Amino acid sequence: MRVLITRPRKDAEGFAKALRDIGAEVLFLPTIAIRSVADPSTLDEALSNLGRYSWLVFTSANAVDAVLERLDALGLPGFPSALHIAAVGPKTAARLTEAGYKPDFVPEEHVAEAILPGLGDLRGRWVLLPTADIAHDTLPQAIRAASGIAHVVTAYHTVPADPEAEELSALGSGLDVVTFMSGSAVRNFTSLLHSAGIDPFNLPGKPLIACISPKTEQAAQEAGFQVAIVAENYSAEGLVRAIASRMDNQSPS
Repeated sequence: MRVLITRPRKDAEGFAKALRDIGAEVLFLPTIAIRSVADPSTLDEALSNLGRYSWLVFTSANAVDAVLERLDALGLPGFPSALHIAAVGPKTAARLTEAGYKPDFVPEEHVAEAILPGLGDLRGRWVLLPTADIAHDTLPQAIRAASGIAHVVTAYHTVPADPEAEELSALGSGLDVVTFMSGSAVRNFTSLLHSAGIDPFNLPGKPLIACISPKTEQAAQEAGFQVAIVAENYSAEGLVRAIASRMDNQSPS
């Protein structure tokens, strides 16, 4: 089973290992690259005044990395003890734990919208949301609807990756599954392949399309893909389980 991973390599080590553990051959074609913001002054101002916030919400491990990098650059001691921290997904929570911070809330459902119930009464309270420049506004809107003050700050940029020639040529050997972890990965994948003269909808091996969540599934469908696999638990581990289950069902008895 040949499975293509489209997320950045640095974010996909655990995912790749889990796929290999179920017998997959893993190929990489990163469609997204992470870049620091050119002018971090807005993020720096927020981090220099963390005392004004009731909650700091991380929706990705990349946001954690960006914030910790700026804290270090500013010479700040870290997060105030009174500041509550929420994290979406086990990977984001693990990155915080590795840095010595235990999240106060990690929702069971690994989507940003699931954060809101764990934040409690938000009336008049400030919530800091360091995000990518293309992040959805669903959570900020929900915070404002709960009478909270959502302060969204761009912590990093996601840009289309520049794939290596050998990564593109490897697609010619055929694939069984193509995995997508975000809508931007879907859109960049189709754009990169079209630019390389490859039809993303007619790849050798006729691979199944696997998505981490219904939101990513919707983006894939809008792009023109027929989605065969969607994780029930919106995480890399959940997607591996969904792929394994589908392949087991397809295997001859």
